[in-house]
Amino acid sequence: MSLLTEKTQRPGPAPHTDAAAAFVPDQSRAERTRSYAVADFPMPTGREEEWRFTPVDRLRMLLRDEPTGLCLDWDESLPAGVRLGTMSVEDWRASGAPAPGDRAAAIAAAHSGGVAVLDIPGDAVLTEPVRITLSGNDGQLVHGHLLMRAGRFSKATVVLTHAGHAAYSEVLTVLAGDGADLTVVTLQEWDDRSQHLAEHDVVVGRDATVKHIAVTLGGGIVRLNTNATYAGPGGTFEGYGVYFADAGQHQEHRLFVDHEAPHCRSNVEYKGALQGEDAHTVWVGDVLIRAAAEGTDTYELNRNLLLTDGARADSVPNLEIETGEIAGAGHASATGRFDDQQLFYLMARGIPEAEARRLVVRGFFATVVSKIGVPEVIGHLMTAIDQELEGAQ
Repeated sequence: MSLLTEKTQRPGPAPHTDAAAAFVPDQSRAERTRSYAVADFPMPTGREEEWRFTPVDRLRMLLRDEPTGLCLDWDESLPAGVRLGTMSVEDWRASGAPAPGDRAAAIAAAHSGGVAVLDIPGDAVLTEPVRITLSGNDGQLVHGHLLMRAGRFSKATVVLTHAGHAAYSEVLTVLAGDGADLTVVTLQEWDDRSQHLAEHDVVVGRDATVKHIAVTLGGGIVRLNTNATYAGPGGTFEGYGVYFADAGQHQEHRLFVDHEAPHCRSNVEYKGALQGEDAHTVWVGDVLIRAAAEGTDTYELNRNLLLTDGARADSVPNLEIETGEIAGAGHASATGRFDDQQLFYLMARGIPEAEARRLVVRGFFATVVSKIGVPEVIGHLMTAIDQELEGAQ
């Protein structure tokens, strides 16, 4: 096995650097535990590789193995033909869905009280997105589980929005049938008191395409693990993310793309901005190309923009390759401050400084936000980013 741990830099603002040991995982991702049993995941201490950036001391409530019986408020808009039902946790386990990969996900799966099931029929081509909004009240502790199934050769976009005040632990299972084309947009727009731990498991069918887009703007602590696997050759996974952390917020995005099937593709691009004292973001991108995954083509990119002093961005790309018969593999990571030259260029043409800053940040995020493909969602997010900037002035 060849383990590539170097961090490739691209031209741009001053890059973030870290000790080389920080980019060497303690074990292959193939060796990490996956289990339906909570007991297989000890209470984390913060010293484990998968928890070392996370403020686990502030998450004890979400990591306790106790049911609450509570639910978030649901609001959904379903295009014709799309069905929303339920199944038991036992039936979900028996279906062969991916098992949880950490303690929080195992607890959410065990104590959700049932799995909400969103079914998009085969061959359906939806012209309107599926919309689901989950809202919290009074900071209640809630465990949730949603299963999305996109039938063979379907084409759809699902927008999942989280808002309000809650301590929410979530499992989202996405199964894309052969030839499906599915876009999943998850918006974290919690108020700043909320905590959200989530695991999203995406299974890409033969010749299917899944685009997963994570947008995190709110919440005191948000930690989102996205795992992608392939059920057959020819699949494509695209993982995109936008996050904006203010003072005191912790936003953490972890991705694991497991290339086991041959001739599959993955592309990951996450961009974040930070402002304010103790604003902290974490991005960890793991890609594993197994021995059988010949013809794999993969790339991952993370860029972070520090808008003020006192903010910290951790960025850790990891790439494991077990075969030399690949089409391509690479990664890049950079963290830098606001580009004064760009500001000067705009201000020299009569644009006020506040407006110039807004334009630069908009341009930084625009390439990722445009991937959403839903105009009203894009407009809403760009407005939210403008409001984040105004709050710092």
